[in-house]
Amino acid sequence: MVNLAAASGVAIAAAVLAVVLRRYHAEYGLLISLGAGAVLLLVLLQALPQVFSQFQSLLQAAALPAETGSTLLKALGACWLAQFAADACRDAGEGALASKVELAGKTAVLLLILPLFAEVANLALNLASAS
Repeated sequence: MVNLAAASGVAIAAAVLAVVLRRYHAEYGLLISLGAGAVLLLVLLQALPQVFSQFQSLLQAAALPAETGSTLLKALGACWLAQFAADACRDAGEGALASKVELAGKTAVLLLILPLFAEVANLALNLASAS
């Protein structure tokens, strides 16, 4: 389980330290911010086994193929990665680059889920032709 209090404390301490350091050396403030983000990401990764276990149980209960679950998890991973990279770009003052990273993430998710859309469309066509 994620210790929200500890994660919040690390985030606040890093933010204060980054703001103070940015006054004198902007690059150090950026490094503190990125480092704290990486530490928080590692803390969150500790909760992933529990999430995957619950997700697998839900897929089995819904009788969905494993490929569907794999695709959904890949899309979720692409979202998280794109968000983390975009936030890092924004922290570095690169808003335009952050927008491009977000667009790349959305495109990656779309490419990942296209086979699921095709499956749903085929299912809808089969149901429509059966009636």
